[in-house]
Amino acid sequence: MYKHTMVGIVTLCAAALLGPAVATSSAAPTTVPVTAHRQLQDPVLVDCLWHPEVRPTDFMLACGDGNSRLTSLRWTDWNTNSATATGVNVVNDCKPYCAVGKFHSFPVTVRLDTPQTWKRHPQVRQYTEIILTYPGARPDKFQHTVTYPLWN
Repeated sequence: MYKHTMVGIVTLCAAALLGPAVATSSAAPTTVPVTAHRQLQDPVLVDCLWHPEVRPTDFMLACGDGNSRLTSLRWTDWNTNSATATGVNVVNDCKPYCAVGKFHSFPVTVRLDTPQTWKRHPQVRQYTEIILTYPGARPDKFQHTVTYPLWN
């Protein structure tokens, strides 16, 4: 008898919980606000710890050793195709070797490009390429424009 009573209670609770869900499913569909829909569509920038970011103020480029990072990022655009910011690239000169090298700051324009499905979370798109353009001084042996693939 105890078993039948428990089954009855569980069934009654489940019906009570499902009732409102079934009732609302026949109601008119709700519209998702455009802003919320857009947030789901715009790609993200994935950081070294595999966290998705949108418009970060700082971003580590050299995850392994921390010898290159972007700081003071100010985003002027972030959309489904690309994102653009200005900021500072702080780079270790590694002279005579990285452990005793000095960090130098270089103004930079950042462009995120080539959004694709994020393998780790297929419902999310991520930028897969970062392009750095140095308007003035730049790190030794760097070209005026440098393109790096981003991890996926």
